[in-house]
Amino acid sequence: MKTRTRRLRINDTLRRMARETRLSSDSLIYPLFIRAGNGIEEELQSLPGQTRYGPDTVAKGIDAALRTGVHSFLLFGIPETKDDNGSGAYAENGVIQQALRNIKKIYGDEICLITDVCLCEYTKHGHCGVINGNGIDNDATLPLLSQTALSHARAGSDIVAPSAMMDGTVAAIRDALDAEGFKETPIMSYAAKYASALYGPFRDAAGSAPQFGDRKSYQMDYHNGKEALKRIDIDIAEGADMIIVKPALTSLDIISMASQQIKLPIAGYSVSGEYAMIKAAAASGFIDEYKTMCESAVAVFRAGADILITYFAKELSAAIEKRDIG
Repeated sequence: MKTRTRRLRINDTLRRMARETRLSSDSLIYPLFIRAGNGIEEELQSLPGQTRYGPDTVAKGIDAALRTGVHSFLLFGIPETKDDNGSGAYAENGVIQQALRNIKKIYGDEICLITDVCLCEYTKHGHCGVINGNGIDNDATLPLLSQTALSHARAGSDIVAPSAMMDGTVAAIRDALDAEGFKETPIMSYAAKYASALYGPFRDAAGSAPQFGDRKSYQMDYHNGKEALKRIDIDIAEGADMIIVKPALTSLDIISMASQQIKLPIAGYSVSGEYAMIKAAAASGFIDEYKTMCESAVAVFRAGADILITYFAKELSAAIEKRDIG
């Protein structure tokens, strides 16, 4: 045989030289949960190894990540009180706004802070938009999402990430940011966000489970792939600078198709359920947690993602440093 693909797999040095997919700690984003109050450090039972912080303690979580080489963070807020319109999301002294100001005082531009722009954590009903009758009022929600993004930018957010899946969100936020002088603030849009069973641990951690019905009228039907590409194109046309595909492992085909279609950075979001499944299977002795973590992360990048949002960010960064992956 003249062609033997095994020749480039003989030893570790050759395997590394011929490797197609390479990982960097710079491409990892670590989600952090921040709850209103002082001195908060709560372990999350639904997400083993993860912690819910307060605006005054979140630096501990950031320090731990920085020590592993992770410099980018996606912030989610849990307010002290909730109401029908999610006013805590856009309050000038809201939990995320407080955290942003505190973090920026300490770290400045050493880190990148990305803020989730949604109402679900802040509404009594747990939905991502304003309720009108028995449904979500898309257009009435847009001004509130714009106010939220603006309040984040004023407080120091480096990137705003709208996740509510309301039509026209990116355009509304882009217009609002530009009108107030935040023309350089990027929008990382959750352009392809499926209605998934894998969000359960997150909803427990963020207190954002819907109190009635579900989110299938605004989050995407996971049977559809062409629609995801359509949504991505729409958000780009409206001014998105980066896009997110979520959940990552059940959407590898979407990441792959999008990577061939668009020229913007693509982030795969390895969601809470993916993390929890690996943790639970490893705790039962069914799989090797470390090896499964590495393999699943590489799969997302191999599919075409440029960025990975993951609760394993610290461990993956350490694995890259050890040259176990990357």
